Amino acid sequence: MHLLAERVILEDLKQHGLLKGEVEDMMKVRLGAMFMPHGLGHFMGLDTHDVGGYPEGTKRMEEAGLRNLRTTRTLEQNMVLTIEPGIYFIDTLLDSALENPDQACFLVREQIEQFRNFGGVRIEDDIVVTADGMELLTCVPRTVEEIEAVMAGGTFKSQA
Repeated sequence: MHLLAERVILEDLKQHGLLKGEVEDMMKVRLGAMFMPHGLGHFMGLDTHDVGGYPEGTKRMEEAGLRNLRTTRTLEQNMVLTIEPGIYFIDTLLDSALENPDQACFLVREQIEQFRNFGGVRIEDDIVVTADGMELLTCVPRTVEEIEAVMAGGTFKSQA
């Protein structure tokens, strides 16, 4: 799921002119980890970052982005997790990628530079795993129209 999130982020950044080239090639050089350097999510329980994501004997991955995963285990019914895809523009990571020929070839520098000092954005959803999928526990505005209405002082009525 983490790699899928990275792929979607790279596809969208390419669509909006910040990246060029083949997304599959970007995945091979771990370019997605530059924009999403954190793990996709984690278990929730007694602690914000609850333990249990790595069963005994599981070896952590060492690749950029993947080494920050908080779980690699098979999900089971009634487990509660937060799913947190995000896109960040972190100067040290941008500089590193721009100096790395294997990654720099995909970056549209003039477009990337416009997002320096932006920081980033992350969507956080809490879910419970069900027998046939998941149940979304987060109730927040999601569309541009819903968000703008709330920011203008309106109220949000969940569709759930």
